[in-house]
Amino acid sequence: MRNSYKNLLLITLITVLITACSDFRKLRKSDDWEKKYDAAINYYEQGEYYRANVLLEQILPIIKGSEKAEIANFYYGYTYYYQGQYLLASHYFKTFYDTFNRSQFAEEARFMFGYSLFQDSPRYNLDQVSSKEAIVALQGFINLYPNSKFVPKADAALGQLRSKLERKAYEKALLYYDLKKFMTGEYLKASLVEFDNFQDDFPGSSFTEEIQYLEIEAMYNLAEVSIYSVKKERYLEAISFYETFIETYENSKYLKKAQDIYEDCLEQIRKLNS
Repeated sequence: MRNSYKNLLLITLITVLITACSDFRKLRKSDDWEKKYDAAINYYEQGEYYRANVLLEQILPIIKGSEKAEIANFYYGYTYYYQGQYLLASHYFKTFYDTFNRSQFAEEARFMFGYSLFQDSPRYNLDQVSSKEAIVALQGFINLYPNSKFVPKADAALGQLRSKLERKAYEKALLYYDLKKFMTGEYLKASLVEFDNFQDDFPGSSFTEEIQYLEIEAMYNLAEVSIYSVKKERYLEAISFYETFIETYENSKYLKKAQDIYEDCLEQIRKLNS
């Protein structure tokens, strides 16, 4: 009896699905744009975003300039967003905002343009071009709508995006410094440039303490492999980095290592002077 009931339910479900698919195919082939519009809105509200997208794509050129074009274009952007196609979603939200900038949905579309780019942002160790685009878009939204209900969500997204860029810059700086094993001046100079850039781009970062210590170490190593005429100058630069470091991080876990480098710098300068 129970198996018969399950079989009946399964047959009913299959019948409903077949009928629904048949109805959708008929709608796609139909010339009645109003019927397609109503069905697309219905599909959207039921969460069937693929079908809504297909029908909206067919009728958008037809209803351009009409009263129904506004909501259709707005929903069209969301059909891509809810299917995880964030780049296309961002494009159509921007297109909506540019076209219907006086719409009641304009503010939300402007936010979703940036938020879709945020959703498309990759892991920190991959290329961060889309993250930078998302930051520009979301910051532009906040500047334009500072009192919007979407600002907290935009701020949270901005925080995550900036953290990715910070981690990416940190890893890049470390990558250059890791090449010090070759002990060539070029790699050490490159790492010093990256350390400097990191501190300019991310003041107050949680990685700054480590970066400033590595800056001392890198300059010391550069002095070690430098020609005689610039050795003293570079040891002095390493000492300058050390003095800046201990002013800020007097209880640092890197303090002992930094002090050892500092003392050796003084010793090397004494030898050079003599």
